[in-house]
Amino acid sequence: METPCVKTCVIDARTRLCEGCGRTIDEIAAWSTYTSEHRRQIMAELPSRLRGPSKA
Repeated sequence: METPCVKTCVIDARTRLCEGCGRTIDEIAAWSTYTSEHRRQIMAELPSRLRGPSKA
């Protein structure tokens, strides 16, 4: 199963995103239930999430 996890699991209190992979806690918890297509869609969004609005 594809996963963006980089084993740096820290949830940012302000953004509510994992600082390692950029997923929300809900996405992390449900990851194994998502279809491959849904996982790919989320993974496509992660680079911009990790950059954040001020870094884009």
